[in-house]
Amino acid sequence: MHAFATDAPAVLLRLDRNPFHHGTLGAARSLGRRGVEVHAVVEAGGGPLARSRYLRTAHAGPSGPDALLECLTGVSERIGRPAVLIAMDDMSAITVSRLAPRLDGRFRIPHQPDGLPERVADKAELAALCARWDIPHPETVVPESGPEAAEAAWRLGLPVVAKWSRPWLLPAGGALRSTTLVHTAAEARRLYERSAEAGSRLLLQRFLPAGPDTDWFFHGCFSRDGRPLLAGSGRKELSWPVRTGLTAVGRWLPDPSVEEAGLRLAARLGYQGILDLDFRRDERGCFRLVDFNPRPGAQFRLFTDPSGLDVVQAMYLDLTGQHTPEPAGVPGRVFIAENYALLAALRGAGLPGRPQGGGVEAAWFALDDPLPFLAMIAAFLGRGVRKAASRLWDALRGFPAHGRRTARAVVRTPRQRGRELPAQATPAEPDELVVR
Repeated sequence: MHAFATDAPAVLLRLDRNPFHHGTLGAARSLGRRGVEVHAVVEAGGGPLARSRYLRTAHAGPSGPDALLECLTGVSERIGRPAVLIAMDDMSAITVSRLAPRLDGRFRIPHQPDGLPERVADKAELAALCARWDIPHPETVVPESGPEAAEAAWRLGLPVVAKWSRPWLLPAGGALRSTTLVHTAAEARRLYERSAEAGSRLLLQRFLPAGPDTDWFFHGCFSRDGRPLLAGSGRKELSWPVRTGLTAVGRWLPDPSVEEAGLRLAARLGYQGILDLDFRRDERGCFRLVDFNPRPGAQFRLFTDPSGLDVVQAMYLDLTGQHTPEPAGVPGRVFIAENYALLAALRGAGLPGRPQGGGVEAAWFALDDPLPFLAMIAAFLGRGVRKAASRLWDALRGFPAHGRRTARAVVRTPRQRGRELPAQATPAEPDELVVR
C-alpha cells in the first residue's frame, strides 16, 4: 500500500437527491479507509450513506444550485481548514466549476477550462465536439422546429433516441425523461414542442440496438498538468433499467479502442480531474461515444488496483500535492450494485458468469462497514412497500367510482311511478331519461 498523507479533509458533493447513489458511498469508503476525514453534502438525513463508519458528517445540501455557494461556505467554516471537493453528479460538477474562483482558499478543486463540465455534459455540445475531433458518435440531429424534428426522425430511421441536451434542467417529478425511444415522427414533433418545459434543446440520435457486448465505459483521472493518473475500460454486463440504464453489473475489460478514444478526448479538452464516458458498439463493431460525465461514475470502484488505488484516491493525491503511484491493473474484476442487479435479474436479464480474476466489488455490502447495506435494504424494501400500497389504494379508490360510472339511474315518468325498476334491470323505454 502506497504512502498517503491525510491532513486535508474531503467533501463529497451530490445535488442529486438520490439516497441510493452508491458511488457516493464508494468514495466515502475509499478515502475513509485511508484515514481521510470525509464529509458529504447530500440530501437531508444522508440516507444509507450516513450510516457509514467512514463518514464524519452528512451536511444537509442546499435548496438548489443557486444556494450552493452559501452552503459550501458554511461547510468550510465548520470543517475549519481547506478540503478536497469531489463532485459526485453532473449538476454538482457544473455548479462547482462556475463557483471555482469564489471557492478558492476553502476547497481544492481540479481546474477546468471555462465552462468545460457544462459543455461536455450538454449532449448537443458533445455531439458537436465529437464531429469536430473525429470521435465516433451516433448520428445526431438538433432540430429547430417541430416539423424538422419529425423529418429528422424519418431520416435517421425509426425508432430514434430522443435526448434533452441538458437533462439536469428537467423539472423534478415531471413526466419528461432525459432519454426516450421515439417510435413515430409525430411523437418526435410533440416532444420538440415541449422544449420550453424541458429547459434545453431536443436532440435526436440514430438508435444503436443494445446487445450482450454493446455497452462499454471508460473511467479516468487526469492530473493538474493533464497527465492520465489512472484509466481503464469496462463492459456493462447488466443494467437497470434493462439495456438502457446504469451499471448493475460491470466487468473491467481492457479495450484499446475505448481507451484510446477516452484518452484522446481528455487530451484535446485539457481535462483535469475525473471523468466517466459511456460507449455503445454499433453493428459494425465501432465504439461510439454516447455520454460524457464530468465526475466519477457510480461504479468507479471497479477500477481499483491491489493497493486500493482508484480514481478518487488518485485525484485526492494530485490535489494535495502528493505523488500518485503507477497503478497495477487488475482486469477481470466485477462490480455489482446489489439492489439494481436483483431488479434486472427479476426482469429476466439473468446474471453474468463468475469473475475471471480480480474478485468482486460490491456497491453496498462490506464486512468492515455493514450498516449502509442494511440501511439500503430497509429503505429499498420500504420504498417498494410504499409503492405497492399506493397502487392498492388507487385501485380501491377507483373501484366504487368505476361502479358509479357504469351504473344506470332511471328517472321515471308519471306512468311508471309505483313500479319497482331497479337500476340496470331493464332496457330504457322511450319515455325514460337515462343518466349515466
